Amino acid sequence: MEILTIIISSSPYGDERIWNALRLAEALCCSNVKMEVNIFLIGDAVNAAKKGQRPPKGFYNLEKMLTDLVRAGENVNVCHTCMNLRGLTEQDLVGGTKMGTITGLSKWVIKSQKVVSF
Repeated sequence: MEILTIIISSSPYGDERIWNALRLAEALCCSNVKMEVNIFLIGDAVNAAKKGQRPPKGFYNLEKMLTDLVRAGENVNVCHTCMNLRGLTEQDLVGGTKMGTITGLSKWVIKSQKVVSF
């Protein structure tokens, strides 16, 4: 099975980059394409994995999108160092997401046939 790693560094809700990255992940994991998708949130993107989000009515909800991807069996890691810099703890994260490291990301990149950055 092919492996895709998606690295996301954009801040949530500032633009549509995270939304588009997660839509791509959903399209790949939930279609007839048999591809393993790894998602690594780094920099300001770690805030997308904070539980308890309340986006305006009718606006996309990144917490729900991440939860759906985790339920579909995809790996979602959140940079531990970036979390610390922003005062986030593991208890702040959306269920099923995990704290990750650059070393873990490097292993994903080595194993992946494709890597995309948003």
